This record gives sequence, structure tokens and C-alpha cells, in this order.
Amino acid sequence: MTRRSVLGLAAAGLAASMLAAPAPAHAGPRPAGPAQARPTGIEAKLPAPTGPHRIGTLSTRLVDTSRHDPWVKSVPYRELMISVWYPAAGKKGSGGHHLAPYMTPGAAERWNATAPHGIPKDAIDFAAMRTHAREGAPADTSGGRRPVLLYAAGANDPRTWGTSMVEELASRGYVVVTIDHTYEAPGVQFPDGSVKDDAPLIKAFGEAQRKEAVPALLKKVLDVRVADSKFVMDRLGSLPHGLSKVVDQKRVGMLGQSAGGIAAAETMYEDGRVKAGMNMDGTLENNPEPNGTNLTPVAEHGLTGPFLLMGSDRTTEPSWRAFWSHSTGWKHNLTLRGSKHQTYTDLAALLPQSGADREVMEENTGTVDPDRAIAAERAYATSFFDRWLRGQDDHLLDGPSGKYPEVEFTG
Repeated sequence: MTRRSVLGLAAAGLAASMLAAPAPAHAGPRPAGPAQARPTGIEAKLPAPTGPHRIGTLSTRLVDTSRHDPWVKSVPYRELMISVWYPAAGKKGSGGHHLAPYMTPGAAERWNATAPHGIPKDAIDFAAMRTHAREGAPADTSGGRRPVLLYAAGANDPRTWGTSMVEELASRGYVVVTIDHTYEAPGVQFPDGSVKDDAPLIKAFGEAQRKEAVPALLKKVLDVRVADSKFVMDRLGSLPHGLSKVVDQKRVGMLGQSAGGIAAAETMYEDGRVKAGMNMDGTLENNPEPNGTNLTPVAEHGLTGPFLLMGSDRTTEPSWRAFWSHSTGWKHNLTLRGSKHQTYTDLAALLPQSGADREVMEENTGTVDPDRAIAAERAYATSFFDRWLRGQDDHLLDGPSGKYPEVEFTG
């Protein structure tokens, strides 16, 4: 079983992903150097977004000078890499800007080295992959200010790991910001070419195991993610490339998978700027295995605003039950039958292209048809945020739909 296995169900995925973690290939910043040997894997493809908008993307570095880095205390600031995905000017598919790569070379090298979530090492060339977004394309300003979504990946996953969902939402008219949590993601490449890896988190996890203090570490991971998310919201008004003039800071939502789903719920609980949130298969407690103890504050107290739960069958999980019973706002709990934890990431599209056998696929992404899963996840996320950030209701969330029979309304 790989370090990124179905055991990622545990406490946002972090505990299990670290249990079998090998020593990192390098520790701390790595300066730019000679070109590394590229994997020989395929240039896998993600499903095309289905919305009416052509999309653009750009990446930028943000620096928070108000706090030391929580994982490397000698660094007197917190630096993050984010990507912004947005409706672009011009007709969909028109040229003028190159399609953006799925990952930077430094981040791709580290991600490939982990054989992520059942994908054999070197099976996919993550740096050669291309998205459907034009890099640096001018934003479409014809629609005025647009609602903003923060997207949070699972623990120890890169910010790119939900690109299929992110592109869909951008093609539907949203500005979507994805965040890499430095020293937690396997490899974060900065504009100077340096790559910060996850060695500090791996070290912290080992120490927590020895001291039997894993829940405290998981709480710290969540606290850091929430602080990072709040900082990114602080900077929405100063995004580069004219994007600050496109975002509507009064209409902000947040979604994520696994630890990203927990971060979406907790950030919404702590910061009123998040008006609507979605959790894709993330437990809401700080435990290596969910058991109803060490609940997050949002699970203990619930939310008053709209929130969507979507996942594999978690109807009996204590943290979801607690959240449900304490939340007074609009809420729905959807189960995608036959899904697994990683069905809610790009793995659903990439694993079938990687040469993995049926057993590995079922272990990581379940028995649900990948294309059907992706379509359903995109449709329900779009319906939810359209309803609460745009006031547009397609009634998909009113009850079971013949179009998506795989989706069960469990609450």
C-alpha cells in the first residue's frame, strides 16, 4: 500500500499519508539547478470543462509578514503559492496564450516520486500535462465582478489535485483560488525556482507519533490551513493582472476535499467572509481514525450558513452527525454511491490512464464510473454555489435526480 492510500480517510488524510512516508528526497529550499531527467510517462488529460467561458490562470507568490512560518520557525514570514483560475476574454478555445502546465517541474518531480494514490511512479508526466486554461490570458470583465471560490486540496496533496473541478467552476463564471500550504504539500515551487518540500511536516508527524500527540498535530495542520485561507482572502483585493477588479469580495465561497473540506468548514465557521461551503469527503475531527473525539469547533457548534456535504458513505461518522445536529443553516448530505476518498480529486480522471490495474483503481477511486463521478461532482458543486452566491437555482439540490442516479440524498 502506498503512502497515499485509501487510508487517507483518516483525519483529513494526513495521518495515514504520513504513516508510511519515506524520507524526503531533499529537505528545505532547493535552489534552481540543471534540468532534471524527465519522467517517461504519458501526458495524461483531464476532462474538458463544460461551461460557456474560456478560462485563464496565473500563479503568484503571497507573503504574510505578520507571522512566522508555523513549520519552520526560523523563517520570519509565511509565504504561499496560489493559482487563480478565471473566465478569460475572447471566444472559448481562442489562441494568444499557451495552455498552462498542470504542475511546475519542481512540484511535479516531488509528486511523481510519491507514486500518488496508486499512480505508478513515472507513469504520468505531471509537468508535461496541460490544463484547459490559457496562462496569463486577460480576464473577461464583461460580466462585472464575479463570485470567488477558495479551493483546498487534501492534506499532503498539491493545490493542483482538484484542477478538474476548479476548471469547471471557472468555466461557469467563478474566480477560483487554489492554495499550496508550504511545507505541507510535497513540493511547492516558487518563482525563483526553489522548491519547499514536506520534510518539516513529516518530521513533526514522527515526533507526534512518538509522543502520542497526533490529534494535536492534526489540529495544528487545520489551524495553519485556516490562517492561510484567511490571509488569501485578505489579499483578494490586490491580486495581480487586474484580477482584483473582477472579484466580488462580498460573494466568497470555499470548497475542498478531505483536509480541504475540513478547512472549508472551519474557515467558514471562523470567518464570516465565507458565505457558503462544501466538504468533499473530509472527516470533521482531529483523529488518526474517526471515532467522535477531538471534534473540530465547526463540528461541535455547526454553521448558520449554507453548507454541502458530499462523499462516500459517511452518514454514520460521528463528526458528520455532530456537525449536522448543530448546524442551523441550509444543509444537504449527498453520497456518491461506489465512491472512495480519492474519487473527489483528479485521481478519478488520471488513474485509469496510468496503467493501474482494476484492484488498485477500486481501492483508490471505487467502483463508480469515473466519468459519471466527475460529472456529478461538478454538477452539484455548481448548483450549490450558483444557488447561494448568485441566486440562481436549477433545483438539482431539491432531491434525487434521474440525471445523476449515482447520487443519494442522505440528509
